[in-house]
Amino acid sequence: MKSRTKVVVIGGGIAGCSTLYHLTQEGWSDVVLAERNELTSGTTWHSAAQVTNFGMNQTMVGLKTHSINLYKELADDPDYPINYHHGDGGMRLANTEAHMQGYRHFASMARGMGVEFEVIDAAECARRHPLISTDNLLGGLWDPLDGDIDPAQLCQALARRARKAGAEVYRNTPVTALTQHKDDTWTVHTEKGDIDCDIVVNACGYRVNEVGAMMNVHHPVTSMEHQYFLTEEIPAIKQAGHRMPLIRCPISDYYCRQEKNGLLVGFYEQDCKTWGMDGIDPNFVNALCPDDLDRITDVLEGAFARMPALTEVGIHTVVNGPITYTIDGAPLVGPIPGKRNAFCIIGLRAGLGEGGGHGWLLTQQIVHGEACYDTWCLDPRRFTGHANVELTALKAIEDYQNEFRFHFPHEHRPAGRPAKTTPLTPVLAAEGAEFTVVNGWERVEYIKPSANFHPTLGFTFDETFELVADEVRNVRDNVGLCEVNGFNRIEITGADRHSFLDRMVCGAVTKRAGRVGLGYLLNHHGMIKSEATIANLPASDRGPDRVWFGSAAAAEYHDMDWLSAHISEGEDVHLRSLTNDHTILVLAGPKARAVLSTCARGDWSSEAFPWLSLRECFVGFAPAVVMGISFSGELAYEIHVPNAALYAAYLALRQAGEVHGLKLFGARAVESMRMEKGFLHWKADLLTEFDPFETALDRFVRPDKNVDFIGKDALLQRRIAGPRKRLVTLRIDATHAPAHGGASLMRGSSVVGTVSSGDWGHRVGMNLAYAFVDPGVAAEGEQMEIDLCGDLVNAEIITPSPYDPEFSRMRG
Repeated sequence: MKSRTKVVVIGGGIAGCSTLYHLTQEGWSDVVLAERNELTSGTTWHSAAQVTNFGMNQTMVGLKTHSINLYKELADDPDYPINYHHGDGGMRLANTEAHMQGYRHFASMARGMGVEFEVIDAAECARRHPLISTDNLLGGLWDPLDGDIDPAQLCQALARRARKAGAEVYRNTPVTALTQHKDDTWTVHTEKGDIDCDIVVNACGYRVNEVGAMMNVHHPVTSMEHQYFLTEEIPAIKQAGHRMPLIRCPISDYYCRQEKNGLLVGFYEQDCKTWGMDGIDPNFVNALCPDDLDRITDVLEGAFARMPALTEVGIHTVVNGPITYTIDGAPLVGPIPGKRNAFCIIGLRAGLGEGGGHGWLLTQQIVHGEACYDTWCLDPRRFTGHANVELTALKAIEDYQNEFRFHFPHEHRPAGRPAKTTPLTPVLAAEGAEFTVVNGWERVEYIKPSANFHPTLGFTFDETFELVADEVRNVRDNVGLCEVNGFNRIEITGADRHSFLDRMVCGAVTKRAGRVGLGYLLNHHGMIKSEATIANLPASDRGPDRVWFGSAAAAEYHDMDWLSAHISEGEDVHLRSLTNDHTILVLAGPKARAVLSTCARGDWSSEAFPWLSLRECFVGFAPAVVMGISFSGELAYEIHVPNAALYAAYLALRQAGEVHGLKLFGARAVESMRMEKGFLHWKADLLTEFDPFETALDRFVRPDKNVDFIGKDALLQRRIAGPRKRLVTLRIDATHAPAHGGASLMRGSSVVGTVSSGDWGHRVGMNLAYAFVDPGVAAEGEQMEIDLCGDLVNAEIITPSPYDPEFSRMRG
């Protein structure tokens, strides 16, 4: 066994084997895999092993397409062919129009990734799968490339190719401990000796947190018992003359595929069961849980109704084994939060079907620092300190119970609520607030007209439309108040703080005390990494000269890792998170200055406190930092308050605002207003797939500044090469539905762009969208069509910021 290598991958299932193979494809041959037993002896060996192209976003579709192409290549390898039923076809059923509408959206989204789905009616479903009934069925989504694969053969094929490229695989080599050294390298301790390495990868399936504990980290992953059975031979299948397509049924919570001349039928029962939360027997290897068919009686009845042939055939084999779930159901693939040179590829509940793509994207991150797609939907840092064992289990149960029911826009499922709150959460709830969730935080979405108000879930505008319009109208005409909790806030101190930020940000960095600026951070490829508010706080009795680095709530771990990793040796820079200590109250509207002047001492005139100013003060008697910043396009103030004084500040503002018509507003109103102003959202419009020039942020780039900011050389090369896409603002000729992220923009039969965000602009009376489009069609006035849940609707590129394009209102 080697004593020194570049990468050690821990775990020999599909995640580990895929990662090892793809590392060799990137030219890294000095890599090893350590498996505690035999390859595929964990979850992989008993996988139902379905391989679909369906994904909830374009990144997931892209990685699944990679898996399918890779598996097809492996299956066709004459030296080591594997069993892969490629292209049997598969359908996802639906019995509601809203669900069918969702399928039409996903078909539109997939088209932008070169994947063609088909939305079919009930009769066509039955024609393609003659064993199903059309009772209570509207139709389905057809994936022509759906299929299944032999899990053990797949992993052995990947390991074989990795070995041929120079990698080594150590079976029956349990990892016993991990040690990280001062230079951020690792020693992997095993029962057969130690291996020093630069990078370690946790690919440990249901034992993920055994290895996580060796790093002193906890991953929000738990396991669920999952049952399927294999039937005896079904004559109709044998006589069909073709393989049966796969079925996934959200109506009855089951799936099935052909297995020999019978069926493999799996169940997602409501009376489901977690597994291994209190530890896992070290001898649980190539093992299963006890059969428990009584637990699946409810969903089995639904499967019988949909497929009557099941009532006439015997059960050959029952399989009940653990599968892993994360806190939101999507895998964790990428850097481990708070660690250097440590990655994970875990929580792959559909690991066999997706594992080829997950290993591909992880390897790109390891070797190049970034993948070809934005991988935030997989990033382990998208969850923060609230993601404990108990919360993860609650969300895993909820995801398991809804396995084939996708999330609708603005759907907020109840498990694990509320995870993070402020002193105002119950106060705002008493005011009628409906809450959305942002990184676990309960954030006001809108104010309900009554306690029993429940809007319809779907892809069209719903019953909240006029409520949001009223909130926006009051912000435009009077003044509104909104709580923005969880906003990522990192305090930066030290003599070198400004030069450090100058190196991190691609544009000008405000250094004057009492001033605020906006900056963009790039990765080493010149692509957008983060967006940050840079606020310079002067020394006072509350602290020394310092900078507040503010960014999206979801970026809490992501941005701390990025900043920490780039402090140079000897640089006097110190980072401290204040994210969970402070909350923002946003005061917005033409009467905002009058309200603030009533409850905070000092001169708040536009001359004394112009736009992008900062001041420490008291709101009432609550200590606060006020910044002249607007995300709404109106005169607005961000009032940053320690949580201990938050309720006091809120009361002072409510009392001062009473005579000025102050009303509460929520996140939906904010979304509408920011669309009208051309303001972008991190990880909706600000993606690592595009540089700042492609994202229409030219004004925030200073390539001539005499600082080698991160990504500068790569960005200059990209500017010479020219843009691949351009971000534009669109007006959509539809009043019934907004554009949803991922929707395709068409010119004839060609896809020319993809929507990143969409919403109704209540102040301008337009249905607005942002989209990345081909440069040749990016000019103002260009016409195209958007595939809006199956309907082709005209869209026109318009000038960005259609509301107050001179920005006069927010400057006051």
